Amino acid sequence: MSNREHVRCLIIGSGPAGYTAAIYAGRANLNPVLYYGTLMGGQLTQTTTVENFPGYPEGVDGNQMMMDLQEQAARFGCDMRGETVTAVDFSKAPYIVTTDEGEIEADTVIIATGASAKYLGLDDERKYNGRGVSACATCDGFFYRKKTVAVVGGGDTACEEASYLAGLCEKVYMIVRKPYLRASDVMQRRVEENDKIEILYEHNATGLFGETKVEGVHLVKRKGEADEQTYDLPIDGFFLAIGHKPNTDVFKPWLELDETGYIKTSGNTPCTNVPGVFAAGDCADPVYRQAIVAAGSGCKAALEAERYIAAL
Repeated sequence: MSNREHVRCLIIGSGPAGYTAAIYAGRANLNPVLYYGTLMGGQLTQTTTVENFPGYPEGVDGNQMMMDLQEQAARFGCDMRGETVTAVDFSKAPYIVTTDEGEIEADTVIIATGASAKYLGLDDERKYNGRGVSACATCDGFFYRKKTVAVVGGGDTACEEASYLAGLCEKVYMIVRKPYLRASDVMQRRVEENDKIEILYEHNATGLFGETKVEGVHLVKRKGEADEQTYDLPIDGFFLAIGHKPNTDVFKPWLELDETGYIKTSGNTPCTNVPGVFAAGDCADPVYRQAIVAAGSGCKAALEAERYIAAL
């Protein structure tokens, strides 16, 4: 008989998906344990104001919203722990999860580890995070109405972000490293035909400037070539659109992932290829990546976990 602690429902990750799963699992008397790792509350804790989550008509600070969800999960008995998962064994149930503090076994596991936006690696990106730097146009574009912004990237995501921002902003620059766009033909046409979007081919961003917030970007055109040019471009917002990396590496040996690393789920459910293991939120969503969608998927994961346990 194992001496490991045994739980019926283990949730890995906090954020809207993890906390919502905890609320539903707690109300179902599953006595969930939630590991929130090093970033309690997930990506939204790095956002200033959230204006598009239902129930907050005046908007809400990202940290405050996560604190509200955490408090609600705690009310229904969720045991939240600051441990980081380092390995899992999904070969048979109950499943074994290893953290930096020990091991635990669980009848069901809900994975809500999210995805991290890719950054250029500039120090200024951290300096101005939440003050002009964003990795989500849908989340933050509203704050830049009738202003000038730049989008970094040349793929479909960058074109989608630029098109969305063009509906709000006075001017949108696309900073594209290559002399062409990598996006699909239809997306290329969409940005090329938009009068508000100007594509800066063969450009690299080397830094940002501004006293308290982003006021401009340092650019290099045709870097390393004989006709290399450097100049500053005044902007109000700097949007990264060079992709996301789902936080799923630890699950690779056991779960089916797509080519980018997002967890594959069955149809419109949170069910993975391992019975009793469910995925919710951005770690399984390469398309929407919105807090409200993540919360809904967390609800579904907890409901599926309840049904799975009831059938044991």
